[in-house]
Amino acid sequence: MAPDRSTRRASARLLERYARYYLEGAPSLVWLVFANAVAVVVGLRFYVERGLAGVSTFLWPLFADSPTAVFLATLSIATLLPNLGRSLDDAPRNRPLAYLHTLAFVWLVKYGLWTVFALTLGFSAYFPDLWGYFGIVLTHLAFVAEALLIPQYGRTTRGALALALGVAFLNDALDYGAVLLGVGRAYHPPLRYEPSLALVAGSVALSVLAVALADRAFDRL
Repeated sequence: MAPDRSTRRASARLLERYARYYLEGAPSLVWLVFANAVAVVVGLRFYVERGLAGVSTFLWPLFADSPTAVFLATLSIATLLPNLGRSLDDAPRNRPLAYLHTLAFVWLVKYGLWTVFALTLGFSAYFPDLWGYFGIVLTHLAFVAEALLIPQYGRTTRGALALALGVAFLNDALDYGAVLLGVGRAYHPPLRYEPSLALVAGSVALSVLAVALADRAFDRL
């Protein structure tokens, strides 16, 4: 059963309250930016250990998907630093920022949910490694929670949504094209099992879902 309007309004008010708590106060905002920056470094270390040096520098943002998502979120949230001491309603809004906020939201949602989907699909390859499954799933679900903060201060446009969808599809093609064709190297995030058609289909579906959620969550510029 779909939630009624009062439930949705209550959820929206709760989300707004948390957004204002974390994003309007200097200590919480600076802490959040710092925590994101640390997460980017940790994520990059993971990819360095799994062959990042062997990937063209131009493809790093598409190969290192999770660090890219957190880096975009860091940039998005950092745009609020000049707004400290003022309401989120006064946050800067323009077309370039709309593109940044939209890409950050889409990448956080897609690769937060993708990780849960991918690890659950290959559950037997991860369990009983508790951190290897539950720890990674929980940290990536935090991506989605952080993404929900961005529409509280950001805006989007049709162009930003179209670009986000196009780049997400491009990333899917880069990640799995070689796998499907049986040639070349794969650029999907490192897994403990070989990607299946179910994973490919799920990744494409998550690209569409993430952009659809962005369209629903953001107000238009």
